[in-house]
Amino acid sequence: MGLKTMNKFIGSLLVLSAAFCLILRADQPKSDDVIDDQIAIKLTSDPIVKGGSIKVDSQQGVVTLSGAVGTKKQKDRAASIAKKVKGVKQVQNDIVVQKTLNQ
Repeated sequence: MGLKTMNKFIGSLLVLSAAFCLILRADQPKSDDVIDDQIAIKLTSDPIVKGGSIKVDSQQGVVTLSGAVGTKKQKDRAASIAKKVKGVKQVQNDIVVQKTLNQ
């Protein structure tokens, strides 16, 4: 086997190994901190929810949303966004609707 062929073979093995590691990591459950961060980012960037004061707390994939928003639509949307994040098993929506926030 020539040097070029051996280098290509080793390169291919490295690429396959890296891809395999990424696949394995994708199947692992996400930590609660990662879940919290992903939900918070999605909430602040959502045009319906942003502007509310929402706290996110996860414990073993069970997410609790708390804080205050101006409308029921914002409250419901926040729960919907949280449920779609990978690793979330359940969402407890304790957000309070305060009409004064919407004025």
